[in-house]
Amino acid sequence: MTSSLGARITRRSGTNFYYAFRILPLEKRRAIYALYAFCRVVDDCVDEADGEGEPGLARWLAELARCYAGRPESELGLELAETVARFPIPRACFEDVVAGCRMDLTTRRYATWPELRAYCERVACAVGLASIEIFGYDDPRTRTYAVELGLALQLTNILRDVAADAARDRMYLPLEDLERFGVAEAELLAAARDPHAPRGEPLGRLLVFEADRARSHYAAAAAALPAGDRRSLLAAEIMGAVYRALLEEWARRGHPLGGRVALGRPRKVWIALRAIPRVYWGL
Repeated sequence: MTSSLGARITRRSGTNFYYAFRILPLEKRRAIYALYAFCRVVDDCVDEADGEGEPGLARWLAELARCYAGRPESELGLELAETVARFPIPRACFEDVVAGCRMDLTTRRYATWPELRAYCERVACAVGLASIEIFGYDDPRTRTYAVELGLALQLTNILRDVAADAARDRMYLPLEDLERFGVAEAELLAAARDPHAPRGEPLGRLLVFEADRARSHYAAAAAALPAGDRRSLLAAEIMGAVYRALLEEWARRGHPLGGRVALGRPRKVWIALRAIPRVYWGL
């Protein structure tokens, strides 16, 4: 059977979510691929050198409206329209993702954690809230779980992508955090450009602090997950386990800012397999 466009985009992206998606039944897997692909193409509008920028965001917002009206015009739109017809995903979730990507067109620095959190809630928590509508849940507290896990995943991405973001003249670590630890922006950017550059103790303390913030949201997600919804959210738990392992690998390597820490395929598969008995039987 020919794979869907959403599946092809997801596979090509090399996302760490892929192995979590694979455990879903076919209908839910097709839906989550469509959701992920929408997020990917919208993100590409602002991140890729040949991205369409604001016109691209506007084009996908218009296609989103057509999807909810049952009149999509693109191949991905057809898959997305099928998804929103079958699962009760609020349109606002998709609109928030687009709004978050639009921030990347204009916002290069975040002064405070609340400002950065607002960005993370748009580009990551909104995706989590959409995803749980596909996974299925009964307890409304699961929405808190989705928000906390979204924050944890996005903060992990921010930490391992400092160099890539710096190349686009973006820095997501809040400026108030740099000031608190006595780290100059130039020092952080120099460390991102050259992983062998001398690193002062204040920068090390800053990165430990940021890692602990991410850990606090993984812990908050674990505490918020209702026992009755654990099994239906196995895919989300696999996502969280893979990204938590990424965070800890980044920390184990000394919080590097140059390059991108990644996990090998066998390790990601092993993490996914280990999550199953933990979620189902608490082992």
